[in-house]
Amino acid sequence: MNDLLPDLFDHFAGELSLLSAKFKQYGKRDIFWGEVVTIQCFEDNSKVKQILATEGKGKVLVVDGDASMRRALLGDLIALSAVNNRWEGIVINGCVRDAGALKKMDLGIKALGVNPIKTVKLDQGEVNISLDMDGVIIEPGMMLYSDENGVAIAPKALDLSFLL
Repeated sequence: MNDLLPDLFDHFAGELSLLSAKFKQYGKRDIFWGEVVTIQCFEDNSKVKQILATEGKGKVLVVDGDASMRRALLGDLIALSAVNNRWEGIVINGCVRDAGALKKMDLGIKALGVNPIKTVKLDQGEVNISLDMDGVIIEPGMMLYSDENGVAIAPKALDLSFLL
């Protein structure tokens, strides 16, 4: 499969919301989807590290970093933890670093950009709360679908059997 979102919007247009932010692809997986886990944090990736160290099979972490471009909320070591804990993907409203290493990891990673500066570690942020990204409300437990066409959110899992 080369594309996912065009087919999903053709079949489920009324059930999907497209995030308008221009996320760039950083992970090896171009196509990924899963149940949403949310984090709100600003220039502190302590919660990102904690959550990605837990089991993530079937899940995608959505991090609202308030679109800050001053520090990276994900780097190679935390991303490797996500791979080891079987996360499907990570979408960051902010920056990543170690871009060369990230593109080799079997993980979907989308972010607004890159910045080589790490975050402060103050254990600040909120986990599993409602996020408002680009006017789209994202709740824990919703579903996220991503490919090179963008990032979409659905209230519940969509039946992808028509793609087989």
